[in-house]
This record gives sequence, structure tokens and C-alpha cells, in this order.
Amino acid sequence: MSATVDGPRLDLFAAGIVYLDIIFTGLPALPAPGTEVWTGGMGSSPGGIANLAVAASRLGVRTGLSSPISSDAYGDFCWQILAGEENVDLSSSRRFDGWHSPVTVSLAYERDRSMITHGHPAPATVEGLVGDLPAARTAYVSLEREPMPWVRRAHAAGTLVFADAGWDATGSWSAEALSVLDHCHAFLPNAVEAMRYTHTDTPDGALRALAERVPVAVVTCGPAGALALDAGTGEAASVPGIPVEALDPTGAGDVFGAGFIAGTLAGWPLADRLAFANLVAALSVQHFGGSLSAPGWGDIGDWWRATKERGHAEVAKRYAFLDEAIPSGRIRTVRRATATIAKLSDAQ
Repeated sequence: MSATVDGPRLDLFAAGIVYLDIIFTGLPALPAPGTEVWTGGMGSSPGGIANLAVAASRLGVRTGLSSPISSDAYGDFCWQILAGEENVDLSSSRRFDGWHSPVTVSLAYERDRSMITHGHPAPATVEGLVGDLPAARTAYVSLEREPMPWVRRAHAAGTLVFADAGWDATGSWSAEALSVLDHCHAFLPNAVEAMRYTHTDTPDGALRALAERVPVAVVTCGPAGALALDAGTGEAASVPGIPVEALDPTGAGDVFGAGFIAGTLAGWPLADRLAFANLVAALSVQHFGGSLSAPGWGDIGDWWRATKERGHAEVAKRYAFLDEAIPSGRIRTVRRATATIAKLSDAQ
């Protein structure tokens, strides 16, 4: 992984699988066997690793994505949004015939969601797609049971690697899955995942256990906020949740990760990075879908102005760093998820 004359070509390199997400919101309850439930909300968007890639790109992070993407209509939809509308570099991704896009249906209700996913094994791995890794300041990976040599190579090249955890469907929560953390800068699981992997009973206990494995440990606690600990400096931080009207929590953890990476790239203190990640995740749950719910700087600026106007002194003090962080000038309006998967024009 060699840098260009002006430094790495990318700020963030992410690798994983892109799903088509179809989200239903406003459900009064899950359908019982033999019944039908109507709902007033539906959205479609690229999902999976696309959640993080889009969220980071909307924050001005130069983002590259490596993923196998089908040549079917769902793949066309995801590719067009990622490359054509969200400025995600797909030069390390590849289209495949004869493999249909994996699909996740997310059912959002009672401030949580359940998911149904269908797919077949991917036709290529990241190792097979990428070859020589592109130069990048940071990288992002989700824990897998299989070894991921590219993570070791990225770490050796000086890239800061951030990792999160997916749900372990086997129920084993084996510590072997954490071996990739030997090559990671930060680990950002949610509280349930963190406690199960560390066999602890509290988010704080899990945080401290993880800090023995990785330089920066973060545990997200949903509406309750997040915790972080820098093992090198001993700096600890915690932030409370931001009260919002939650429509769909799909992908909120990925958006949180993008915010934390953006804050790291900006060189912010740990507490500011954590607060910013918490904010962008909170803003994302007010919209449909994981990727297209991610806020842009315009959304962040609107929230910040409204917060100061309402006189929320404690919150305003915590987020005072936004006065310098929010870019000046014209900020693009971001696209939101819609029910159709047809190709649409760019967001105005």
C-alpha cells in the first residue's frame, strides 16, 4: 500500500458485502402466522457495508469500497447510488453475472428492528478483488470467522484499521473472532456484542476488557449513548443519548462508525469523536434505511442551529466544537430512501 505524492488517495477503505435493503416502518406489530399487516412507510437503499461508505462520504471522507456487486437490477440500483450519487470510489469493487444481490428486509417497530436476509455465498472475497490494497489513511472491517490477511497488510502499511462486530448467528461468540483486533486501531461493537464477546455483565466491564485487546475501545449503547476508552493514554469518555423521534434504527451503528472515523481523521479529542459519532447516528434514525438515512453536513448544521436557538446550554457546550467543524459555503442536500428501486435522478 503505497501513498501518492500528496498522501493516500483515500481517507477510508471499506470492504464487505453490499446488500439491497428494503425497510418497512410504522409497523403496529409483527404479523402473526396467517395474517397481513399494512404499514405506511417503506424505503429502499444500498445496505451492508454501503451504510458505512455512504455515511462517511457524506461527511467529506474520501471513501473507497471493495465489494462484489451483482449485475442484476438490484446491483445496478446500488452501484448507481454509490458511485453516481454518493461519490464512493468503486474501483476496488467488481460486478458479477449469475449471482443475485443479497437482500435484507428490515421491519422497524417499537424503536427496534427485526431483519430477514436472503443471499448466496459471495463469488469473490476481498483478497480476490483487491490485490494490492489502495493507499488509505484508515480502513474498516467487520469481524469474520475466517482470517483476513488484507487487514494485517493494511496495519503494516500504517493504515488505522477500525473494526465492528456482526451478530454471531452460531451463538458461540468465540474469542477467536477477536484475533483480528491485533491489527486494529479501534473496535466499535454495540453493548450486547461487547458483553458476549468478553463474557462480562455490563457495557463498562466489556469496554475495559476490550481495551486490553485494542488501542481504542468503543461500546455503543443505542439510545443510552456510548462509551470509549483509549488504552494508550488512559483517556475515557462517555456521552448520553440524544433524544430524537426514531423512525428506523437500521444501520445506526455503521453511521456511528463513520462519524467516529471522520472525527479521528480530523484529529479531534476522544470525547469530541464520541459525541460526533453519537450525534450522526441519532440523526440517522429519523429517516428510512441505513445508508440513505445518514446525515450530511446540512443536516448537522440544521440540528446545531436549532439546538443553540432552543437554549440547550449543556448540549450546546458539549457540541461547541461544531462551530469550527461544520463546513462553510453551499452544502449539498442528500438523498433519502424511497420505496422504488428504479433509477432516479440525483438529489436536488
